[in-house]
Amino acid sequence: MNQGVVFNIQRLSIHDGPGIRSTVFFKGCPLSCVWCSNPESKRMQLQNAYFCNRCIHCRACSDACVNKLITIDENNLTVDYSKCKMCLSCVDTCCTGALRQIGKQYTAEELMKEIMKDEPFYRRSGGGVTFSGGEPLIQLDFLIEVSELCRAKDVNIAIETTGHVDPKSLERVAGYLDLVYYDIKHIDSAKHKELTGVGNETILSNLRMLSRIHNNIIVRTPIVPGCNDDAHNLCATADFCVECGIDRFEMLPYHNLGSKKYEQIGESYTLGDLEAPSRETMERLCNMVNEHIGDPEFKCEIVD
Repeated sequence: MNQGVVFNIQRLSIHDGPGIRSTVFFKGCPLSCVWCSNPESKRMQLQNAYFCNRCIHCRACSDACVNKLITIDENNLTVDYSKCKMCLSCVDTCCTGALRQIGKQYTAEELMKEIMKDEPFYRRSGGGVTFSGGEPLIQLDFLIEVSELCRAKDVNIAIETTGHVDPKSLERVAGYLDLVYYDIKHIDSAKHKELTGVGNETILSNLRMLSRIHNNIIVRTPIVPGCNDDAHNLCATADFCVECGIDRFEMLPYHNLGSKKYEQIGESYTLGDLEAPSRETMERLCNMVNEHIGDPEFKCEIVD
């Protein structure tokens, strides 16, 4: 029996596929995007996060830490994450929830019970479950086991993938999926590596392969000002979609709502106070791509 690690289950979601859905966020990701709004998704391991507004500086966590990696003064708590073994004894000791465990292990049956809690919404709205992350395909065997249970209950399945995975993994899971959201962060491999830590050769070749065996793929690109919002990149990405026979391209406006999470897990957010693109900018970029392709069957749309 496989176990998987999930860091969030977002219920009543309406932007991750048709109808009302439950979005299950898997831990672990092969990319490290500079704008990532879920930095807690990068590592597959369980970890802790510090919420300073709940801390009463009681020092219980510091006393519980075997390796003495927690220091506390009257205004702040600091964890030396470089040496932390994630035993989570500090989390177990914290009585206020200032230190919390990020990630939970599930068997496929346990996760399926959580998914089926929203089954009435799926039936009434034509919704289902969307597996996201992180990168759900990193936990392939667990993902397939849960997908088989969903299939047995006739639950619609969507996935959001970075595409930076073993192509055999995509082939194995494709038959379970009703919808694939496929991320292309940048069409230029060198720029893609600069922004995400990896090149895009595997991502593009996997999309070519997947488009031959699956007929419901939507390409998504987060629009991050100064990183990938130039006309050449977006039009070239749309051209690649057409080359693969994909006629749906979605743009997601950058936001910094996850920036505080970095401090909570002991990391730094490098984009600082970068502002989100305006609605007018998003509409201009979307219209530009649609005009560039010039095919009424091709639709570039904004996902708010």
